[in-house]
Amino acid sequence: MNTRAATATPRIRVGVGGWTYEPWRDNFYPAGWPQDRELEYASRKLTMIEVNGTYYSTQKPATFAKWRDETPDDFVFSLKANRFATNRRVLAEAGESIGWFCGSGIAELGAKLGPIVWQFAPTKKFDAADFEGFLKLLPAEAGGVPLRHVMDVRHESFRAPEYLALARRHGVATVFTESDDYPSFADLTGAFVYARVMRAAADQPEGCAPEVLSGVAACARAWCEGGEPDGLPRVEPPMVGDTARDVFILFIGGAKEKAPAAAMALLRLL
Repeated sequence: MNTRAATATPRIRVGVGGWTYEPWRDNFYPAGWPQDRELEYASRKLTMIEVNGTYYSTQKPATFAKWRDETPDDFVFSLKANRFATNRRVLAEAGESIGWFCGSGIAELGAKLGPIVWQFAPTKKFDAADFEGFLKLLPAEAGGVPLRHVMDVRHESFRAPEYLALARRHGVATVFTESDDYPSFADLTGAFVYARVMRAAADQPEGCAPEVLSGVAACARAWCEGGEPDGLPRVEPPMVGDTARDVFILFIGGAKEKAPAAAMALLRLL
């Protein structure tokens, strides 16, 4: 399966999950800012947003077009694929659900369509044959728009060389979750990096301690320049290479009310 190649000038994008969250109306959005213009505001302070709503329900093509038109030209959305494709006993039988999601209008985002995130349940164990059957179903494009796929695997059984080899063979990335609550391994399997930082703290003015932010910035730069940062959990030794790549960093866990502050602080460092 082919996935979209890195852009001519790889870059680091930083964002949060969604844009509708009541506590952000006290510490992110200006006082009195209209709720129907929150995406407009957030997309001018961040460079990407991960959409969680697409995991739970189908959006209309007009909705994707509206998001596209409300955001700056260089902004991107990553979309969680619908749960009916991934929350199933036999993944290799997900073809209809995958086609349904990819044909639901996501192509309306055009160049603003970032990675498609396929999130699996924490109870879903790695089964090489079944998972490969699933990967073979993932389309390379939707409505003429190239697709990039990233696997959000949440069971310890995926921390295995067999999974890494399979993901690399099919050209899909794997979410690196910087958290104690999920399997955390930074082995690269695709042409881009997709990382979730889940340590925002309520007592930090910028969402994370300065040393945490500087560490994330150093990792992001190393990834973007084609390297692999030291000191991260891995299944295998770092791969040798110097090909620049796109990097997507999400502040998406911990004290959610501080996620935008952390994202903006990281953007300033970068």
